[in-house]
Amino acid sequence: QVQLVESGGGLVQAGGSLRLSCAASGIIFNPNSMAWYRQAPGKQRELVARIISGGATNYADFVKGRFTISRDNAKNTVYLQMNSLKPEDTAVYYCNWNRYAYNYWGQGTQVTVSS
Repeated sequence: QVQLVESGGGLVQAGGSLRLSCAASGIIFNPNSMAWYRQAPGKQRELVARIISGGATNYADFVKGRFTISRDNAKNTVYLQMNSLKPEDTAVYYCNWNRYAYNYWGQGTQVTVSS
């Protein structure tokens, strides 16, 4: 059973930065990918950024140029560096671990951006 623990969320002013972390434990196999999703009140959960096993990354258009996903394989941790934050980035951010049919989620961390 993979367990994911997110941290780093909080309240920040528009234009500020936050760095989210997701530490994975209970891993036997390396994931195919790890990703960050977010869900704002009244909206569906949406993909923010993904990093696949080979290191390639992809981003949602609304965060390109502002957010960077990275990982530390030795620590089984994935990060999301968020710069130039906007009020519309306010959401609960979730970490996702995927390997074929296996999909695990963290408990989420709240990010609130004030205008």
